[in-house]
Parts: sequence; C-alpha cells; structure tokens
Amino acid sequence: MGIITDIVLPVSLAFIMISIGLTLTLGDFRRVAAQPRDFLIGAVSQIIVLPLVAFALVTAWRVEPVLAVGVMIIAAAPGGVTSNLLTLFARGDVALSVSLTAITSLLSVVTVPLIVVTAHQHFVAGSGGEVAGDLTVTGAVLKIFVIVTVPVLAGLAVRHTMPGFALRFEPLARRISAVLFVLVMVGAIYAERANIGSYFAQAGAITLTLNIAMMAIAFYGAAWLGMRRPQRIAIALECGLQNGTLAIAVAASLFHETLYAIPAAIYSLMMFGTALAFVFLVTRGRPAAV
Repeated sequence: MGIITDIVLPVSLAFIMISIGLTLTLGDFRRVAAQPRDFLIGAVSQIIVLPLVAFALVTAWRVEPVLAVGVMIIAAAPGGVTSNLLTLFARGDVALSVSLTAITSLLSVVTVPLIVVTAHQHFVAGSGGEVAGDLTVTGAVLKIFVIVTVPVLAGLAVRHTMPGFALRFEPLARRISAVLFVLVMVGAIYAERANIGSYFAQAGAITLTLNIAMMAIAFYGAAWLGMRRPQRIAIALECGLQNGTLAIAVAASLFHETLYAIPAAIYSLMMFGTALAFVFLVTRGRPAAV
C-alpha cells in the first residue's frame, strides 16, 4: 500500500491508540473490580466468542485461505473508540464500554497474535500455502506491543500527569481518530481498487453476517445471563464495532499481501451502518432517561 502502509497507517494507529489511553483512568480498573461480572461477560464475548463465531463462519463458508485469515484478524481486533460514542447515543453503559475498549486493547498484545498466528497456520500454511515471513507468536507480540500497547500507555500517562489537558483534548482526539480511520480504510481499498469488486463478493457477505450475528449473540446472550439493558447495549456495540485501523495495521505488519487487510476494510465499511441501525432499534420509542 506504499505511503499508506509506511506512513499514514502507523501514524494513524498510534494516534488512535493514544486517544484510547487518554480515556483510561484508574477508575476503569476499579470499576472492573467492583463489577467484574459485567466486564467478564463483555470481555469473553469480545475475546473468545467473536473469534469462535468468525472461525465457524469462515470454515462453513469455504472462503479463500488468505481472506479467511483476514476475517480472523478483524474478529481478533479489540473494540474501536466509536463504540463508546454510540453506546452513549444508545443509552447504554458508557463506563462499561470505555473499560472494555481500553482493557481489551491492552490485552490485544497477547490475544491478537495468538488468534492470528493460529488462523494463519490453519488456513494458509495448513492448506499448503506459502508462509508469509517468519510468522511466530513471539514476533507478532513484539510488533503489536509497539503499535498498540506503547501508544495506549503513553495516552494513559498523559491522562495521569495532565488530566486537565487530557480531558480537553480527548473530544478533539476522537474526531481526529475518526478522520484518520477513514483515510486508512480508503487507502486500503484504493490500493486494491482493481480487485475490490471480486473481494467484496468473496468477503462482503461473510463480514456482514459476522457483524450482525455477533451483535445479536452478545445482546441476547447477555440478556440470557441476566444482564440489564444498558450493559447489554454496551457489550453488543463493543462486539460489533471493531478497531479496523488496528486490524489493517496487523495485516500490513505481519503479512506482505494487501489481501489480508481487505476483510477488515469491508467490515469497517459495514459496521457503522449496522451499529446505527442497532442504536435506532434499541432507542425507538424509549424515553431518554432509560
């Protein structure tokens, strides 16, 4: 992807992850300790159930191996910062949403490499495909630590040492993050513009199915477990709105083929439409105080 991969993508991801760090306070960790059940259900839905649903779909769908890994990359990604804003609009538990976004982003330094490397070995190397570089869990952990954990910790340090500045800058950081996210997504699609119709035909239906199915599983599964409506809304949006920039960055840093990033770009195009539809459905006919 040329300049997109070499410059725009790493700068964009670093800024987005810093903005996540700006939202993270010690109160988030205390909240998790005070209400561990809500957080654990959300984290399990995001980190375990979502990749399992993605694996089942790509196995049943029989998509091209590289695209299958691409779907697993977006499924392994933590929630995006937009989930917090849409949770607010949907009258969900914003505190839970922020905690899930921030902490699963930190945990992604371990969870993403495990899922992605395992998926690559199963779908690509296992099918006789060529292994892309020296792909190991340790190597992937180190790369993701640099592009994810370090910026988040930097944002957390700013929030801790300069809370006034962090609170003033965080809304602007969200808007800048949204613009950078669009630039990365458009760049990924533009780089493969000649083949995007074919890729969309192969990965469009499965990514849309993954998105809708996972939001439904999270929302109704949380209801089955006895969670209140605001928490169910937060978890559903957290599982539906993935960090597409991180997914594209993982694809670009671990592999040398743009095709790995296409499912993340396609998923990112669709997820805002389905999330907005979800917000409309859960708020329709309900008073603002609910």
